[in-house]
Amino acid sequence: MGILFSILVFLHIVGAAMIVGYWIATMKEPTVHPRQRDGAFLQLLTGIAMMGLIPFMPDFHANYFKLGIKFAIGVAVAVLAVIGSRKVKKGEPVSTGLAHGVGGLALINIALATLWN
Repeated sequence: MGILFSILVFLHIVGAAMIVGYWIATMKEPTVHPRQRDGAFLQLLTGIAMMGLIPFMPDFHANYFKLGIKFAIGVAVAVLAVIGSRKVKKGEPVSTGLAHGVGGLALINIALATLWN
């Protein structure tokens, strides 16, 4: 289980990098890149999979309150990323708030993961 969990953590970090990396890259002209949507879904799927593995890891003690907050923020990031990527696909402008909402909430989620012990 440990190897599978480590692979999921790796993919989870890749998803975060996709979201925040594109956000930083487009900060001067804020938009939502379709890869941010993909990163948000990767984060949700790997996060849910890691939560499913927790009961099978006796040495791991999860803070379910923290994980619930992170899940809610992750869903918000995914919803905003889908809305933004659909606007981009239609050729409509993406509002600055929407674009910064995707990246900023993802960054807050990373902060929660790393700073909340």
